[in-house]
Amino acid sequence: MSEPADVGQTLRQIRLARKKSLAVVSGLAGISASYLSRLENGERALDRRSLIVALANALEVAPSEITRTAVTTSGELEEDRSLNPVRLALLSVSMGEARGQVQPVELLEHRAVTMLDDQRRCDYAAVGDALPGLIRDLHTTLAAGHDCERLLRLAVLIHVQGTQAWLSDIGASLDLAWQASTLARSAAEELDEPLLRGVSAFGTAFGLLAAGGFDMAARTLADADPGTATDEAMQVSGMLRLTSSLVSAARNDQADRTAALDHAAELAERTGEGNALWFGFGPSNVGVWRMSVALEAGEHGEAARLARTVDPEALPSPTRQAAYWREYGRALARVPKRHDEAVMMLRRAERISPARIHRHPFMRSIISELLAKAKRDAVGRELRGMAHRAGLPV
Repeated sequence: MSEPADVGQTLRQIRLARKKSLAVVSGLAGISASYLSRLENGERALDRRSLIVALANALEVAPSEITRTAVTTSGELEEDRSLNPVRLALLSVSMGEARGQVQPVELLEHRAVTMLDDQRRCDYAAVGDALPGLIRDLHTTLAAGHDCERLLRLAVLIHVQGTQAWLSDIGASLDLAWQASTLARSAAEELDEPLLRGVSAFGTAFGLLAAGGFDMAARTLADADPGTATDEAMQVSGMLRLTSSLVSAARNDQADRTAALDHAAELAERTGEGNALWFGFGPSNVGVWRMSVALEAGEHGEAARLARTVDPEALPSPTRQAAYWREYGRALARVPKRHDEAVMMLRRAERISPARIHRHPFMRSIISELLAKAKRDAVGRELRGMAHRAGLPV
């Protein structure tokens, strides 16, 4: 049997396989049976981490079992061809058999910069082409004992901002992305440099957040302290505070969520728009994160209001611009009489980064919800085309 194409169908399939009723699962998850039914039917999007974890606990499965993405022919993307080579490269490194070539550190740094710039541009096919060889050569050179400090720094950046980010964006399994964050964490611990430990903590926290480990993610972020002595350190500290705010929203901790956002905004005012260690931290990016945090808290109207305070042209990269349009569309999908605008916002995000619409479980769920309400007009045709490209039933 093939996997269901959307999150709601997956949720229903798991519930039926577990022989649990709507009433039992909804009661355990803290929602009504009618709301759970609407989630299963695609009439409501399942796009909050806290609710996904609550449902996973009620069903006694991992959150990833509910949000897994079925990659179908109609939704196939060029970067998919690189997924297995990247998987094998990560497995080879974990076995201590990278089987790459020893390279001058300057050449590896140049290759890494090119790959990370491609990631920011959402050129995921180019990133996928570069990653397998770069992973193997980096770890082979590191094992040879050459320029270890520079290579360890490079390993943290490559595996958090490159490997883990790329795997997440193309909808690969959470376990595979976790392998990348684990390699980054090992390199950071060996290096013992606060700035790079901060980068590693960001990657680790995101892996834990996706798996429902909210408390562990909070502790990971609290333990990291890049400081604020330099502009670079302030930017990394700001990103950790933004991540902490998202974790706090998932934990329903309003006070910590607000304090973390305010601290990040204060740091952003001091740094201005930047891109230290490929984070793209600055006032505009803080605005996008405020939207994401509001959405995690279920405050769709507030997220739409915040979107109007952000200038997408000021965002530092196509990656962040895609995030802005995606979150704006996600917000408007829940605002009465704004569904047509929601579709157009999502379409703008899709033009920049198809994978971040087609493969992200939240966005697939949002598209399913909008489809259930779509009219047979031009916007409806646009939406159905997007759904078809994502491999969703139309």
